Amino acid sequence: MKAQRKPVQERGDQRRKDILWALHDCMIKVGYAKTTLADVAEVAGMYPSHLLYYFDGKDAILQQHFQNVADQILRRLDKMRGENPRRQIDLLAKLFFAGAGITKSEIGLMLECFGVAVNDKVLRREKSELDAKCKAYLTELLKQTPRRFLASATDSAEVAYATLIGLRTAVYFDKGFDLGEARRLFHTTMLRIAGLSEDE
Repeated sequence: MKAQRKPVQERGDQRRKDILWALHDCMIKVGYAKTTLADVAEVAGMYPSHLLYYFDGKDAILQQHFQNVADQILRRLDKMRGENPRRQIDLLAKLFFAGAGITKSEIGLMLECFGVAVNDKVLRREKSELDAKCKAYLTELLKQTPRRFLASATDSAEVAYATLIGLRTAVYFDKGFDLGEARRLFHTTMLRIAGLSEDE
């Protein structure tokens, strides 16, 4: 009996996933700047000209990869909504600092994307949208709390987001600063920003 071939759309979707993972693997190994389209094609098991059937180039692959990681982060945040504020803060700390939620490689890729976004209009727009949605989530969360640190939930969300990004970046670059310490600092700071007791 002859094996049934996958529909064209399904094969195309799988090829796109293979290309995205190939870029991911290349970036983990040598970084975005040193990764060539030929490298991505080789890891994906295709010719560079074939890869261009699915994406317009290396930047387009990176843009899609960034969007996928951003969507994953936003889906995880959406799942937290509805929990009480203290529980949401616990879940945020776990998501970004437990090592099982947002991994070091995902953070590294996001940081590289941030660097590329300086001169890439599409990535800059996508990063701005991700930032805005994360801050909106934090604003919504902080509207439910006493907020003794700053009166405005919007201002509190700005400080909370800057703390999250700063601590997560520090863990990536500072060998003497680990995820556990960053998680503790983030959790403590978030509770203070929210005006919630650390003892409960």
